[in-house]
Amino acid sequence: MARGVWQMLGNDNTKDSQEIKRMLKVTLKRSTIGRPKDQRATVRALGLRKLNQSRYLPDNRAVRGMIIKVAHLVDVEEVTE
Repeated sequence: MARGVWQMLGNDNTKDSQEIKRMLKVTLKRSTIGRPKDQRATVRALGLRKLNQSRYLPDNRAVRGMIIKVAHLVDVEEVTE
């Protein structure tokens, strides 16, 4: 990669040690039985298998998009680490 690209990506070593990492607690509240395959696959991609199972996932655009797709099946809480 060119030098300019590395500068745009940022260097993880320059992050402040006091920076708070944002996480989402995602809990499966409704069953995937009878749901379309894409919704079942999205729930599995979030790492959820059983009812009331929770996972802590990073707060990023990809995870938020998956949550929006199955918002009627999951419960979401913002937590700080």
